[in-house]
Amino acid sequence: MTASVAKVMNESFTVAADGSYAARLTTRAGTELWYPERWTLGGPEPYAVPLPVKQPEDPGSGVLPLADGRVLIARPAPGHHSLALLYPSGPDTGELRLGTVETDELRLLPPAPCGIRAYALATAAGGRATDVWRVAPGAPRALERVARIEARCSGGAWLDPEGRLLAVEARGPGGEGPAKTVAVDLAAGGAVSPLLQITEKSNDRLLLADPDSGLLLVSSDAPGEERLGWGVLGSHRPVRFPEVLHPAGTRLTPIAVQPGQTLLPERCGVALRVDAAQGTWPAVWRPGLKELRHVASPPGWLTGKGLWTADGELRVPYSTAHNPCGLARMRAPLPDGQESAAGSERRPEDPTKGAGTPAPGADTPPLGAPPAPRTPTRAAAPSPASRPSPPPSPVSSPPSSPPPSPPPSPPSSESQPPSHAQHPSAHATPPSAHPAPAPPSPGAGEPPRQAEPQPQAGPPASDAGGDVTGLQHRGHGGSPSGLLGSLVRRAVSAGGTGSFGALGETARKPVPLQQAPLPSGTA
Repeated sequence: MTASVAKVMNESFTVAADGSYAARLTTRAGTELWYPERWTLGGPEPYAVPLPVKQPEDPGSGVLPLADGRVLIARPAPGHHSLALLYPSGPDTGELRLGTVETDELRLLPPAPCGIRAYALATAAGGRATDVWRVAPGAPRALERVARIEARCSGGAWLDPEGRLLAVEARGPGGEGPAKTVAVDLAAGGAVSPLLQITEKSNDRLLLADPDSGLLLVSSDAPGEERLGWGVLGSHRPVRFPEVLHPAGTRLTPIAVQPGQTLLPERCGVALRVDAAQGTWPAVWRPGLKELRHVASPPGWLTGKGLWTADGELRVPYSTAHNPCGLARMRAPLPDGQESAAGSERRPEDPTKGAGTPAPGADTPPLGAPPAPRTPTRAAAPSPASRPSPPPSPVSSPPSSPPPSPPPSPPSSESQPPSHAQHPSAHATPPSAHPAPAPPSPGAGEPPRQAEPQPQAGPPASDAGGDVTGLQHRGHGGSPSGLLGSLVRRAVSAGGTGSFGALGETARKPVPLQQAPLPSGTA
């Protein structure tokens, strides 16, 4: 397999919003005849269904799986792109043509949280604006332009579980100027407002966003060089750029964030692609861990791809000659102080299902060298008494032991969930669950799909104990009216006191990171 063929296969691999399906472009062995392939991920073992049509596909086509099992394909042609839905139909491939978009550049956005609609960015004529197109199969207008942004846009991440607020990277109308992240309200005529602006001249990009926890992974050169950082949507704390995410001679790229951790961004697992002189492999990090856990990639890893389950299992897709459709399954450690509490809830690992993470407390290979393949093991978590006590700080890690229960007292205003009137910038509200539509019956020749247990929502904010998130989100428990129901009208200031992407007063001028109060921002 040539490097260009592998690159197209890997880059085109996309997972549906609910994790039930995936799709990619692939070829038959020894040929350059491209066709879409759908992976079914909901059962105990994944399996692939080819979706070829009469004519081979262009390797520049985009594919995106919907939650109902159909695969959207965007085919490039001179002056336009045509969109269609593909699905298994007995031994053949069914095709439903949706229409065309007049543009030379069109890119499908990540799957919308609802799982039944799709969106695409299309460069407008002249390249001085970008249109957002909605693809809604079954609607009176399957293709509809819902927004125009007077900038050249790229990227794309969803900020809410309803699929209303879209974050994109925007440059000047001709592609000039620094890159800034803006929020586009697709339900308000495409109104645009700043989301991430650390300094006026810095390139500030949003790489990944998790609507459940509010965790945001960003990239910025405001610290003086390109660095990876993280923040929390709706939090009053600035973006942090920890040293663990800036290893010398190595590039880290976030590829997946664990869903379902409502209001608990410090517990979210983040899968990263590690690129170093010795090779490329995955690693796992949580904001509450303060370190990376390196993982041996399975043979045939679809480089840069991975997906999480809500209960903390990382699934890494791979494809080899002997197993063209596989998932390596591994579990990620929790932040210190929560290993033992969560250990009884974890399912035992199966050593036959791919590579695993190093056991908690085991020696972690240095970042300069790729980890050697190893059999997954689970070491007993160290007791809280054996861990060194963290140094005191205004916002510290979870305490090793809970404080004694205070005597009963009348409820005060601080202990009650604040109302929206008391906290007008409350935006970190738990998202509502939106069940995905039931997938269609498998086509002829497909094995029956087994039901998969529904992921459980993350623990409520009241169970966070000493988690720093509980302090970050104090006063952010109002109804879903702030960020989920309105525009993000203020920029993110690295040193300001306002919320990260929250509503409120007019934004202050962004403070350069070198002058911002970041006592732990690069820890």
